[in-house]
Amino acid sequence: MKDANIHIEKLPEGIFLATSDTIQGLVAQGRTITETLEIARDVARKLLEAKKERKEFVQLPLLSDSFDYPLIVSS
Repeated sequence: MKDANIHIEKLPEGIFLATSDTIQGLVAQGRTITETLEIARDVARKLLEAKKERKEFVQLPLLSDSFDYPLIVSS
């Protein structure tokens, strides 16, 4: 399994924006973090497929057996 870092920020309009330094051109936005991540995953797949068709090589790091993942809990 491959790994790409995604940066998510909440915009003043109340929507979330996802970008990636790992996958050039990845930009996605959604109303929730979950929706934003789902859209970002779809955009990443399409970008990687397009690069593959153009025979451009993209080196994504392998996902390690152990990693940190932020858990967001609202009260």
